[in-house]
Amino acid sequence: MKSVLVTGAKGFIGRNLVAHLVRMDDVEVLPYDLENSEAELQGWLGRADVVFHLAGVNRPQTVEEYRTGNAGFTYRICELLRQAGRAPKIVMSSSTQAEFDNAYGTSKREAEHILQSFAREAGAAVSLYRLKNVFGKWSRPNYNSVVATFCHNIARDLPIEISDPAREVDLVHVDDVVARFLAELEDPGGPSNGLAGVDIPSTRITLADLAGRIQAYHDMKSSLTVPDFSVRFNQCLYSTYLSYAEPESWQYGLEAKSDARGDLAEFMKSRHFGQVFLSRTHPGITRGNHYHDTKTEKFLVLAGEGLIRMRQIEAGGVVEWRVRGGEYQVVDIPPGYTHSITNVGEGDMITLFWASEVFDPDRPDTYYLDVG
Repeated sequence: MKSVLVTGAKGFIGRNLVAHLVRMDDVEVLPYDLENSEAELQGWLGRADVVFHLAGVNRPQTVEEYRTGNAGFTYRICELLRQAGRAPKIVMSSSTQAEFDNAYGTSKREAEHILQSFAREAGAAVSLYRLKNVFGKWSRPNYNSVVATFCHNIARDLPIEISDPAREVDLVHVDDVVARFLAELEDPGGPSNGLAGVDIPSTRITLADLAGRIQAYHDMKSSLTVPDFSVRFNQCLYSTYLSYAEPESWQYGLEAKSDARGDLAEFMKSRHFGQVFLSRTHPGITRGNHYHDTKTEKFLVLAGEGLIRMRQIEAGGVVEWRVRGGEYQVVDIPPGYTHSITNVGEGDMITLFWASEVFDPDRPDTYYLDVG
């Protein structure tokens, strides 16, 4: 069992790290934050095997708070370890701002030097992470993350300010940072004081592109258009946006088109995977009797009972499938086959459809021909 102390445990990165640590059977989590006492800090430092030093200040009321909150608190941690005669592994979150001579960067660089000196003196393993712009769930808007601010405002239809749309930012997702931190638990390491984490994946993006993507996520409820989630950055950014949306926006209705046959509603669509839609069909009603040149489809009856019939457009033989809700039988619809689906049950039939391309009224690739 490893005892792991996390300073800044209620901060953005700290909360995400602790959420992972508490799921680990072989880890005792010691979460330290502002409400904890000096005595608790001293006691936990006296038995921690690993210290994740994530506490810091980046938006203080005065410039002096940079030094006391970053370098000063780091010095206090090292002093308490010296007094206890201990040299646990220390992983510290710094910032790329440490490369610059502004007040925040200077305080972070000084904190790094304090830890490096302690590492040399005590023979401790120290890993310093100069993190880029970290984004993800639980970051504070209008504080330290442009992503959090954009997500929070756009989710609430509030304006955002972009002074330079072409400005580029390097973004790192918090789960990738946490994954790298967790790997530190498995690496006992020897005495070191070098920079770490240069291999954490990042994405460089303009502010205009960033805002545009988040706005598109906000509009998904009406456009139904899903981004390319094979790009992990899109997955991370969308999940971040959704974590800022208010609960009342999590539920929304689909626009259904109704006629004598029943109703039909589009669910989601994307140029990367086509579209998904569903229908409710009344008893005795047939849908389809058309074919496609290139488009393919999949039919899945979720409730009720249906009869799917297909015929190659140049031939006379008809192929049939009887499908029922609850059996989860998928039927593929190849091109060049006219096809139909009929509700042969006593109640309404619910069918889920997938099409390989988004419907384009200017090029529908849908041609009427009775299956016969």
